[in-house]
Amino acid sequence: MCRPGWSQLFHVTCPSAKAVAWCYRGGSISAEPRINERIRVPEVRLVGPSGEQVGIVPLAKALELAQEYDLDLVEVAANARPPVCKLMDYGKFKYESAMKAREARKNQAHTVIKEMKLRPKIDPHDYDTKKGHVVRFLKQGDKVKITIMFRGREQSRPELGYRLLQRLAEDVQELGFIESNPKQDGRNMIMVLGPHKKKTEAMAEAREAQAARKAERQGGTSEAPVEAAAEETSTEETPAENAEA
Repeated sequence: MCRPGWSQLFHVTCPSAKAVAWCYRGGSISAEPRINERIRVPEVRLVGPSGEQVGIVPLAKALELAQEYDLDLVEVAANARPPVCKLMDYGKFKYESAMKAREARKNQAHTVIKEMKLRPKIDPHDYDTKKGHVVRFLKQGDKVKITIMFRGREQSRPELGYRLLQRLAEDVQELGFIESNPKQDGRNMIMVLGPHKKKTEAMAEAREAQAARKAERQGGTSEAPVEAAAEETSTEETPAENAEA
């Protein structure tokens, strides 16, 4: 029995070498493609640097062409028969792939459901605060689950919670809509609001606003030294004018 997280060891005897080796079972498999001398097949289907089909060539010939073009021989389809290899700059390819993946993660939108809890007899100031949070969530493109919590005798008056939910939905109707109508769930009443804007649109607007604020700050800092220099020039000319007078 192995410890959790440890690879299981098993004993392997090599009859030809008459030696004993320890091997690991369940190790991680690399997702990196084989390149250059790591490719172990007699022949490959070669694709040129511009995507042109060279054809099936011996591995030695493909490696020779890779050296001639100062590129790498990269196995792009290992399960094909014979495997498909392409001549490319592997370092540049990895960098561009990482940048594309990073950009895709940046633009990826995950639907998030925020939750806001209220009481049927909520104070007006607390209501405005809670509504402000709901507005912020909807502007970010997130759904909002509104929960009205009933206690004691309040459970006999569900209409209080229903009216409060309807009031909140009307107050934020420009930003969101009722996705799930109010329904009783034990001691709580629940309603879900959905945003009019998609998450990707909200993220794009937020990035544009951030870029605009950054440009405005940079513009303000660049104008300050110019004004200071103008003031210094005017003060230095004053003594000369007085002397001439």
